[in-house]
Amino acid sequence: MNHFKIFVICVFFLGFSYCHKNEPEDIFNETESENVSVKNGVVTINPVEYYMAIRNPMKGLREYFNPALDEKRGGYPYPYGTLIKEYMQWNKLENNQNDGIDKIIEYSNYRWKGVEDINMKVIPRVFLVWKEDWHNGPENNPDEPDDLRGTHWPSDIPEENYSSDPDTPITGGYFYPSFQDRVKKMVEKMGKAWDDDPRVAYIEMGIIGEWGEHHDPDITTYWPAHDQDYHVANRTWLPGIKETLGEAFTAAFKNKKVMVRYAYDFPEYEFGIYWDSFALPQEMERGYNEMLKLGDRWKIQPMGGELSWHRGDHAQFNSFEELVADPTTQERVIKHIRDLHVNHIGGITWANFADPEFIPNAAIIQKALGYRFLIKEFSYPTQININSPFSVSMEVVNTGSSPFYYNWPLELSLLNAETKEKIWSSVLDSVNISEWMPGENWDSEKKSYQIEAHTNKIDAEFTIDTEIPQGKYIISLAILDPAGMLPSLRFATANYFIGGRHPLGYVGVNEEINEFEIPYSDFDDLSTDKSLKYLMK
Repeated sequence: MNHFKIFVICVFFLGFSYCHKNEPEDIFNETESENVSVKNGVVTINPVEYYMAIRNPMKGLREYFNPALDEKRGGYPYPYGTLIKEYMQWNKLENNQNDGIDKIIEYSNYRWKGVEDINMKVIPRVFLVWKEDWHNGPENNPDEPDDLRGTHWPSDIPEENYSSDPDTPITGGYFYPSFQDRVKKMVEKMGKAWDDDPRVAYIEMGIIGEWGEHHDPDITTYWPAHDQDYHVANRTWLPGIKETLGEAFTAAFKNKKVMVRYAYDFPEYEFGIYWDSFALPQEMERGYNEMLKLGDRWKIQPMGGELSWHRGDHAQFNSFEELVADPTTQERVIKHIRDLHVNHIGGITWANFADPEFIPNAAIIQKALGYRFLIKEFSYPTQININSPFSVSMEVVNTGSSPFYYNWPLELSLLNAETKEKIWSSVLDSVNISEWMPGENWDSEKKSYQIEAHTNKIDAEFTIDTEIPQGKYIISLAILDPAGMLPSLRFATANYFIGGRHPLGYVGVNEEINEFEIPYSDFDDLSTDKSLKYLMK
């Protein structure tokens, strides 16, 4: 299918289309001199940027479902979603201190069934209370065993005993004498179950407070109490819980990134943040400004959150679609994404992706979130000979807002020029893609970072030491998910084949060729590719 002979790219999903006019209009000019040059036996490719937003792993618009109430809609997965936040009820994972990690694994397998087949990752957050009774919290539906509402205390911890007297501590629940020891043991089990699980993107600390949002009770007294004018130990806050959680999660999760609700609660620990009132003006101090105080934390830990439309200035909106369609609010959201180097935000679960007016706004948000890797230049020899070393070089720039937080393999491969089947490949061991940083100091007027993103220059040498037939091949790049070593993370380039590989040009193997540029008519539109997946170990 010829996706690139025209200057309008149409992205089809859910039975609707959204057409985006690229800039400039002649980016798909098929003259070899503009995008491909050959000099002294070296081919240099300057790939065309894919200007649309991209559905890419572990970034972007994040979903959430209450498994007892929310039915996944037709056309799933959504155009941009690769992340689902999973609220995990404590008593489903451990209902007694003698329960082992097998119970956590069993319930996780049940709740996350099939996510690997659609290239989705989960962000689990263990919690105990959806919303307290004294805050008019909804009850759990006993006929819906997976209902998130209500309370989810294990059977051997008594529930909270609340008094309306503002000076009377609460007993039971979080304040039960053995609770913090149970937290340590529970987090250890979570680490054993999830730290090497390829389905898990990041961990939200959760556990304490309504929805696991670290309030009611608070983690510290850094900020005024949520429910009353002053703090009372073992009522509005839980003494010692910061250290209990900080040490437990640091010890349990060596491979997965951990995120916490408030930037000011765990400054001594290298955790990311989930700001669940994202870009809300009323939370500028406790959200935006406190996150800024973390400095370069975003370079090693993900920053995320959730856009909501039921509080403060956002209460004027009735939906996510209305919120991001408002020019002032959209500009503030983009500024906060860029300033705080935000990787993902939620709130889209009920958004209507069949609404053509919503799609451009969703694309603007998606494009700003997380990483966005551009191949600026790629060079390779016109001819490769078996058992003889050859070199390639490339330049990559991250025009997004955050890095990619794990060092996934970058693979060079040769594809059959006719079938596109992989014939040979090798991983660039010296490359760490988590070091590809975006720019800094966002300028909202110019819509660019004042400190431009560093150009990552890569030089690598290879030798093909297996016999392959001589002839013309396609030289290609792909970033692989270590879970199965399949192509997953895509560059923002029009040079794309269904299946996740980026064909750069033709190359001769043990043979001279005189054609190096792949016609744009051979490329596929990466936004329509739903074939990507990863494998469980």
